[in-house]
Amino acid sequence: MTDFETNAEPAKVAVPALEVEHLSVEFPTRRGVLTAIDDVSMRIERGEILGVVGESGAGKSITGLAVLGLLEAPGRIVSGEIRVGGRRVDHLSEDELTAIRGREMGAIFQDPLTALNPLFTIGAQLIETIRLHSGLSKERARERALQLLMEVGIPAAAERLEQYPHQFSGGMRQRVVIALALAAEPGLIIADEPTTALDVSIQAQITSLLRKLCREHHTGIMLVTHDMGVIAETADRVAVMYSGRVVESGRVADVIHDAQHPYTKGLMAAIPSLHERVDALAQIEGSMPRLNSRPSGCAFNPRCPMAGPRCFKEKPELAPAGRNRAACFLHQGGTE
Repeated sequence: MTDFETNAEPAKVAVPALEVEHLSVEFPTRRGVLTAIDDVSMRIERGEILGVVGESGAGKSITGLAVLGLLEAPGRIVSGEIRVGGRRVDHLSEDELTAIRGREMGAIFQDPLTALNPLFTIGAQLIETIRLHSGLSKERARERALQLLMEVGIPAAAERLEQYPHQFSGGMRQRVVIALALAAEPGLIIADEPTTALDVSIQAQITSLLRKLCREHHTGIMLVTHDMGVIAETADRVAVMYSGRVVESGRVADVIHDAQHPYTKGLMAAIPSLHERVDALAQIEGSMPRLNSRPSGCAFNPRCPMAGPRCFKEKPELAPAGRNRAACFLHQGGTE
């Protein structure tokens, strides 16, 4: 054996929970084609939470729906690739997608009542989901359902199995939905505004639960929200979206404390401080453009105090900016 030979097996490269590369989504209409998602790329490792944040209409939820294969017609993916656990899913048929939803990727939506059937007990719904994806016997599936309810923090789990969704509070229903999402132990979960409909104290419990389950199950989570507070408490990294594009990404602490894009800086400035008293909160003037009236160049240029001539003609791409990545010409040679 030479000095360069070894009996050791080559190290396995960890496969990300999610890889999205240059994704674009369009909605054809009678008045033309509307681009909802424009060249979006992101990556989520196993055991990591990526927060996707931005104003309403930024494209956060559409990105999540595209990953799940749940875009409503006439919405369609026109370019890019989506890989879940290393497997490409953007070109699969509906039957193929149905087979992997739940098993390889789960979902938690804003209103738990839309995910729970009011006519069946919580236990019946959990048991059916578990058996569908695992092939366990009814008795073993019931044991697994009981374990999941206890894992997500529902007291008296054995009694709760026999109850209906209307007998649960909003926070407890959301815990049940999380249990459903975990039933087949998928490698990826899309959580779309999972705390928006809940009281602040319950929000904290749910975000803490998501972090705990992410670590214990080694699941990758895409956390879609408009709330930077939720991102700060829950996510490892953040992608800030504006008008269908990612305008800044990085570690949560870096983006919060050292934002590089003018839009992200505006979002941070709008968050009230516990240490300073101010007469009025900062705000970003104007509003996000409609899909049919996006300006040329950088979509943020009508609202940006730093915009220069280049911003009105060219569309910036994500590039290194400090410790983050930002789609802004301020970090790419200037705006002139």
